[in-house]
Order: sequence, then structure tokens, then C-alpha cells
Amino acid sequence: MPSFTATRRVRHSATDMFDLVADVEAYPKFLPMCERLTVRSRRKDGDRDVLIATMTVAYKFVRESFTTRVTLDRASFLIQAEYIDGPFSHLENVWRFEPHGRGDCIIRFSIDYEFKSRLLQMLIGSLFERVFARYTEAFEARADAVYGVEGGTPRLSPA
Repeated sequence: MPSFTATRRVRHSATDMFDLVADVEAYPKFLPMCERLTVRSRRKDGDRDVLIATMTVAYKFVRESFTTRVTLDRASFLIQAEYIDGPFSHLENVWRFEPHGRGDCIIRFSIDYEFKSRLLQMLIGSLFERVFARYTEAFEARADAVYGVEGGTPRLSPA
């Protein structure tokens, strides 16, 4: 099963990065291949928020939509997306944000996925790998745009 993981240290707080990733409706503005994202429902589950969201990804002639259950656990700085419906046989995505130093945090991003169709896997599987590699960078650039970069200091590299 294909998977991708990334760990990065960024010059933004865990709270700010959690809020940025939790703002799923903003994804089409900056996330590679994300054409549309619709939140179908929101509910509370104790201290956690649970969203059902459908994302449409597009690249050239390929356009696919998939639905996930997104659990936002602010107390643990954890966001988890679990597959519900679409072109995958499996999809799980996890974001962890760990406070680090003065206002920095460590981001841990992982995704495991498998397409139902071998043809779709062959057509866009390698493209997805490249896109996932850019996801953490896209979120970091978005954080710089939303929260600013203190003193013009460049972003930090992998942790």
C-alpha cells in the first residue's frame, strides 16, 4: 500500500498550524490539485469536532472526488482523516503538531492510500506521491501568508 510521511519544523505555533490545517474550506485556495472541498456536516464528539468532507482533486483529464471523516482533536494537536467513499480502497491521513521552542512546532504528516482501480493507481499514483511531498510545503507557505514570517526569517527545513 502506498504511503508518504513527512516531518518538518516550522516557525509557527502548534495552535496556528492546527487551525490552518483544520480550516478545510480554504484548501482549494492553496493546496495542489484541490479543486473543491465541501463540508457536508459538522458535529461535536466530546472535545473533538468531526467533519464529513468531500474533496475533488483534478489534474489534466483526471478528476476524482472522495469523502472522509475528519476528526479535529485540538487538545492533542491531532487531525485525522478516515476514508468513507470514493476511488480508494483505503485512505488514512494524520497530522500531528508538536510545540517546539519559542513559537515553533514540529509537523508530522502521514498518509496511507490505495486506489480501488489498478489503472487509476498506474495513471496517477506517482503523481500523488509528488503532490503529497508538496503538501507540507503548501501548508507552511500558507501559514507564512496568513500569520507572517517573523523578521523575514526564512522557513525552517525538515526536522
